[in-house]
Amino acid sequence: MDPVGNATTHNNKGDLFQSFNVEDFPVPGGRDEVWRFISLRRIRGLHDGTFPTQVSEQLRIDAPSNVTIEKLANDDGRLRVAGGPVDRVAAQAWSAAEHGTLISVPADAVLDAPIEITITGAGVDATTFSTILVQTGRHSQATVIVRYEGSGTHADNVNWHIGEGSHVNAIVDTEWQLDAVHIGQQSIMVERDAVLRHIVAAFGGEVVRLTPRVTFEAPGADVELTGVYFADAGQYIENRMLVDHSVPNCRSNVLYKGALQGNKESGLPEARTCWVGDVLIRAEAKGTDTYETNRNLVLTDGARADAIPNLEIETGQIAGAGHAATVGRFDEEQIFYLRSRGIPEQEATRLIIRGFFNEVLNQIPVESVRDELIARVAGELELNNN
Repeated sequence: MDPVGNATTHNNKGDLFQSFNVEDFPVPGGRDEVWRFISLRRIRGLHDGTFPTQVSEQLRIDAPSNVTIEKLANDDGRLRVAGGPVDRVAAQAWSAAEHGTLISVPADAVLDAPIEITITGAGVDATTFSTILVQTGRHSQATVIVRYEGSGTHADNVNWHIGEGSHVNAIVDTEWQLDAVHIGQQSIMVERDAVLRHIVAAFGGEVVRLTPRVTFEAPGADVELTGVYFADAGQYIENRMLVDHSVPNCRSNVLYKGALQGNKESGLPEARTCWVGDVLIRAEAKGTDTYETNRNLVLTDGARADAIPNLEIETGQIAGAGHAATVGRFDEEQIFYLRSRGIPEQEATRLIIRGFFNEVLNQIPVESVRDELIARVAGELELNNN
């Protein structure tokens, strides 16, 4: 059986139809499995072509001198090595982008500074599209920061080809203003013995949906997908990922943590988040070691978090596999303990929530980014107390 469109039944979760042509995908509806949590009315026509006027992307790249940056036609095969769009919005972003950007780290290079990619929205009445491929050569070492800022409507494909034996830290920070809509697909191809640490921080934006998809090309690869997200009143944040183990002896670990808080007096929709973690271990992926975890703290009444882990195993010859997901309030016993030590209730709550996020934030290798995100969490907690 050939892979078919992702709105229908397929062999397994990894058999997704791919196309660079937007017309090859049906317009999604609210009953489609991969779109059922998001309100399509809120994504400003990115799914059906009725989006606001398209303008040129505002893209800035700061990189060490030994990194190559090229603008390529969208149909250039070099942009496509990590995979193609698997839904209509990603195909729209690919086909509508004025060009693609290829960022290449040479083999054996050890970068002395991060590659910083900044995408700035063009304003609430404008739409932008981007196609980017980050490619790291054999045995290279690199840190890449992808930062989103400003307002507007944006869709993109930010893809990664992690070369053999390379070590890559990828940090994706959606620091949008609260009127931004962003739908982003990330196709990630990982070669033999490569190590990827992929970290998402989703705090800004009105509607943000990120869909990383990992494929392993050869044994020995090691991938960690981690993320933090914090939704306030009026915000919807969705993280939907697929880790496709198709070769032997690879490792993956997924850890996402989120918090939500609302404000009934704001008149805005309740805060909502969605996390979907699909892990597929194909029959040929013997020796796989994988685990995925999602934890959510709901800080106010009315806010809602959906957490859906899925583990599909086609072979019993694995090193280990498992998943866990929780949605709940913070531990009242911890509050009681801290109050019994003389710590006021609001401060005790802040300490618990900061500790909740630190497991992920402490993994960020760039100190300035780590400190910025810790400060952002503190700012969110101040909103809850005002």
